[in-house]
Amino acid sequence: MLKLYDISKTYTTGDFTQKALDGININFRENEFVSILGPSGSGKTTMLNIIGGLDQYDDGDLVINNISTKKYKSRDWDNYRNKSIGFVFQSYNLIAHQSVLSNVELALTIAGVSKRERKERAKEALDKVGLIDHIHKKPNQLSGGQMQRVAIARALVNNPDILLADEPTGALDTQTSVQVMALLKEIAKDKLVIMVTHNPELAEKYSTRIVNLLDGKIISDSSPYQPYEASIQETKSKKERVSMSFLTALSLSFNNLKTKKGRTILTSFAGSIGIIGIALILSLSTGMQGYIEKTEEDTLSSYPITIESQGIDLLGIQEERMETAQNMQTENEDPLDKVYQGGFVGDNLKMRTIRINDNDLSKFKDFLESEKSKSIVDATTAIAYDYGVRLNVYDPDTSGDIKQINPSPLLNQEGPMGNALPGMSLSPEVFTEMIDNSELLHSQYNLLSGNWPQKYDEVLLVVNEDNQISDMTLYTLGLKDSDEITEIQEKIDNEEEIVEENYEKKVFSYDELIGLEYKVVPQSSLFEKVDDLWVEKSKDTEFIKSAIEDAFPIKITGIVKPNEDAVSSTINGTIGYTKELSDKLIEMVNDSQIVKDQKNTPNKDIFTGNEFIDVENMNDDEFIEILSDQEKLQLNSAPDPQKPQLLERFRQTYSSSYDKNIARIGAVDYDNPTAINLYLKDFESREQVVESINQYNDEQRKLGDDASIIQYTDFVGLMTSSITSIIDMITYLLIGFVSISLVVSSIMIGIITYISVLERTKEIGVLRSIGASKKDIARVFNAETAIVGFSAGLIGILVTLLLLIPINSIISTLSGVEGLAYLPPQAGVILVAISMFLTIIAGLIPAKMASKKDPVIALRSE
Repeated sequence: MLKLYDISKTYTTGDFTQKALDGININFRENEFVSILGPSGSGKTTMLNIIGGLDQYDDGDLVINNISTKKYKSRDWDNYRNKSIGFVFQSYNLIAHQSVLSNVELALTIAGVSKRERKERAKEALDKVGLIDHIHKKPNQLSGGQMQRVAIARALVNNPDILLADEPTGALDTQTSVQVMALLKEIAKDKLVIMVTHNPELAEKYSTRIVNLLDGKIISDSSPYQPYEASIQETKSKKERVSMSFLTALSLSFNNLKTKKGRTILTSFAGSIGIIGIALILSLSTGMQGYIEKTEEDTLSSYPITIESQGIDLLGIQEERMETAQNMQTENEDPLDKVYQGGFVGDNLKMRTIRINDNDLSKFKDFLESEKSKSIVDATTAIAYDYGVRLNVYDPDTSGDIKQINPSPLLNQEGPMGNALPGMSLSPEVFTEMIDNSELLHSQYNLLSGNWPQKYDEVLLVVNEDNQISDMTLYTLGLKDSDEITEIQEKIDNEEEIVEENYEKKVFSYDELIGLEYKVVPQSSLFEKVDDLWVEKSKDTEFIKSAIEDAFPIKITGIVKPNEDAVSSTINGTIGYTKELSDKLIEMVNDSQIVKDQKNTPNKDIFTGNEFIDVENMNDDEFIEILSDQEKLQLNSAPDPQKPQLLERFRQTYSSSYDKNIARIGAVDYDNPTAINLYLKDFESREQVVESINQYNDEQRKLGDDASIIQYTDFVGLMTSSITSIIDMITYLLIGFVSISLVVSSIMIGIITYISVLERTKEIGVLRSIGASKKDIARVFNAETAIVGFSAGLIGILVTLLLLIPINSIISTLSGVEGLAYLPPQAGVILVAISMFLTIIAGLIPAKMASKKDPVIALRSE
């Protein structure tokens, strides 16, 4: 079964060489109790370690079941120790942080035995040694004899062929020694038990065979064994390999760390400082990015890329100005004792002429509706076509004066607020068409009461964040008496004091506002045919009253307010209506008789009965020829300086055309919008849209169709687009600085892992003695660093989440933005993973050092 042929082992220390074993030849039976005696230094323990595979011989051969071990690899020795050998040591060598049951289970765990089976087998082994009632105790809670019996149970649990006992009674009293020897004798009935001892009395009493060593040689053998000589085979590769699972390594390391809670917590906290810093930076950066993206989306919905019938390249003008400013800087550093001319007036004059052109929106609309515009469609939330539809809204009550709601007569140029401030004007449009994107609208507005419009005759009332409507809007909507404005204006003109408290501030319930009705009069209904000519009747009170009675109603069905998170909004007026209402008006106007009459006589003015005259292409002499005699007389009698102005006024009177009449009536050609608004998804989408428009313009140039080149107005493009880049740059810079602490903490964890290796040296020897491989040992310490890294990452994330509470409170107080800083869950998971990765990397060198430790030397350490 077990044979040693000419085994020699030499140890060299510096210049000193000692031969521990010198030509040992011995054969062992399959079941016997062999005691090896000899003085200290005779080679007893060395021989035991070589038989157990802990130490390697220099010469000779160790034959196991007629198989030579000369070509054994490290994993073969690991498998041999785990499957065939059981060790019992003088100092027990139990793992202090493991329970009695776990210590006994360990060999089975390394062998890959299932959890249920190894528990049963471990309990059975402990029952044999009389310790079944102590399975949950730690080794330091047992007596010496009990610990030695645990060691014997651990040695037996894997049912080895050979049990090796190195001074098993050396640390025990006489009574306990007798108990242990009796147990070993019982085991020897079925197995080979080889015991190293200094006690010849115990050897004589319990052993079946005594071998004496001296100076590395066998000097006597009480019962030599010479088996039948069978042929010795070369080493065969074993298919079955033993390996410790990572979960087992985690369990060992976790139990070890539990014995050093204070150090583990402090180490984890130190390692978490870098994670906390990075997590806080990411939280603020993510929050700012989210806030900017939300601001961008809301801003872009209010300021789309607009393409009008006449385009102005504001961005180009801005670039031109920047170039002009740069040109004003002299390249040469002139002495500053004189005054120099800067710039060139031609640059400024060029900017007045080169940036305006007519856009062929009809052709561009065809492009947008084709497959070629896919990149624009993908980058926009909506594409809105503006046809300049005139929404004439009136109060349905015609019993008194006519009250026009939209366009508001109070806010137009002739109204009392038309010129409220020099250089400023208020839009007379109270009604605004909503963007045809319900998802975006719902994200920007909260519905306070009622319903979102579902049909063309349903509209929304929009209030501000404080549920307020401006007083001017209330006057316009007829919810307040507009005579108050006249009264206030008179007091201002007379420099009288205005007491605000004297004027009632209205408060409305939702029910009072929902259901309010107004009448919409199509633009074509403001004209009447008299004889063969059409006459505008917008100033005829009775005619308008009749038109209002025949008009279709619209009603307020819902009240909305901007969402708290919405920075800007898409509804610019107080009343929002749907695209369906615009389509309804377009259909009614296009089907009206006045439009049909004008389209049936495209060369004739339906308002004058005259043929259209192209006065714009006439020179002054040609235009004077078509004037009436009275107009010629008026022109001739005017002073020379006034003649150009008078002639221009006559031109405007005569400059009627088919297109002007069609626009005046309100007719719409769906193929020819007056403006196109591209609502972008985000800042990045703007680049995509601009690039697509530029590609469209390049194609028109290649075709020689410069008239179809598009100029657009991009208000967002005039804003800085580098905000996100700046935040990213600052974020990366701060993370770079904070990452230094991660490197420092990783080095610290590497040092602490190295200390742990030194502290657990004996444990390393024990694990190797029961079959753990070098990789298993490395895995144990990698698991320890992984646990520390996980703890550090988890502490870092938890501390970050706690710190975000006061940070968000401070931000809210200073800026009014709620919940700005937040840590995305995926970022938290990634940071924990990074923490684990860095600590594992930091522990690789100590783990490698642990795996290379000599098990024999490791077992001797204290």
